Amino acid sequence: MTKEKYLKQFIRTIPNFPKEGIMFRDITPTLEDKDAFQVVIDELAKLTKGYEFNKIICADARGFLFGSALAYKLKKGVITARKPGKLPLPGHRCSYSLEYGENTFEISKDALNKDDKVLVIDDLLATGGSASAMIKLVKMSEATPVLSIFYIELPDLKGREEIKKVSDIPVRSLISFEGD
Repeated sequence: MTKEKYLKQFIRTIPNFPKEGIMFRDITPTLEDKDAFQVVIDELAKLTKGYEFNKIICADARGFLFGSALAYKLKKGVITARKPGKLPLPGHRCSYSLEYGENTFEISKDALNKDDKVLVIDDLLATGGSASAMIKLVKMSEATPVLSIFYIELPDLKGREEIKKVSDIPVRSLISFEGD
């Protein structure tokens, strides 16, 4: 069994959530299975081979799970891209669209500096809005984005193309769900 086939069995598909026409990819079974979650983190770590970075920016909220575990494994700092109203300090803010609405991310102004090289991570690449927003936040901080990685990719939603509009960094994912 391939790693992709193995991991897909730990992703539950929920039709019409959070709205009609959306096929929600639920990662909860991955998180509940200690072996599957460990495989995901180990495989995400492999995607970073050959890239130099000292910080990992991850998306509120599911991205925190993968970003924090990967940062621990790779001994890197974690920057949390938070939803509005969660940060006590002044910050950089970037709004973005997703397949079923809009949202905003914020990071503290002192979270990154011009010497930081940053890995962008989230659980899912769909339309590319949240990843693009994180990349913009990294750039607002004068830091350098170097790579973006994802557990799951939905290639039909063209997230890679959206990311390419804001940065030419490589985009990698562990598994993809095409056409469904």
